Amino acid sequence: MVLNDPVGDMLTRLRNASRARHDKMVLPASNLKAQVARVLKEEGFIADFVVHEKKPQNEMTVMLKYGPDRTPVIQGIRRVSRPGLRRYVNTREIPRVMGGMGISILSTSRGVMGDQEARKQKVGGELICTVY
Repeated sequence: MVLNDPVGDMLTRLRNASRARHDKMVLPASNLKAQVARVLKEEGFIADFVVHEKKPQNEMTVMLKYGPDRTPVIQGIRRVSRPGLRRYVNTREIPRVMGGMGISILSTSRGVMGDQEARKQKVGGELICTVY
């Protein structure tokens, strides 16, 4: 299956699995998706992720995280920059999501990182998505 927006597909699968209260989800892997999952794990939005070596394409399993009464940790996840309309921001334009309660994920010249790390390193880039 050919996808025009693999990262958008990953975010949609995360949103749907979280709302359906699944414990884990499996999706096709790529380096960018693995880096986005790494940032989500570091920021506490997912429990863990594992990349499985498979032919013809690797797979990634993402373990979702829930609160004490089984409420999803990911309340909202939105793709900002998409293939048809890329959105680039400099350090001063990085948005604060939910007054700092959420995060923005950026693809920078120094790798994929969250908004706080990008501000600390004073680097901008492509605004991939926002999560809260």
